[in-house]
Amino acid sequence: MATMELVCRVNGEQRQTMKLDDLIFSFAQLISHISEVYFLQPGDVIVTGSSAGVGAFWDPATFLAPGDTVEVEISGIGTLVNTVEEQVL
Repeated sequence: MATMELVCRVNGEQRQTMKLDDLIFSFAQLISHISEVYFLQPGDVIVTGSSAGVGAFWDPATFLAPGDTVEVEISGIGTLVNTVEEQVL
């Protein structure tokens, strides 16, 4: 079976890519551990961290801004698309 890949794009520009084989913990391990504390339901999203390419470490640093579109695609599964909204305090 081919290795699954995760790709993150901001406004259509690829920012991050990684093979899911490079995760420290497998999906099964993550779900097992998290479900010991939380009741997981269909549609829940598990966010674990970030691969290389984080904008804070660019020169100059680059951050998400209101209106930016972020796509996270996992090969063979699909793409999650979100638009950054302005923070209201």
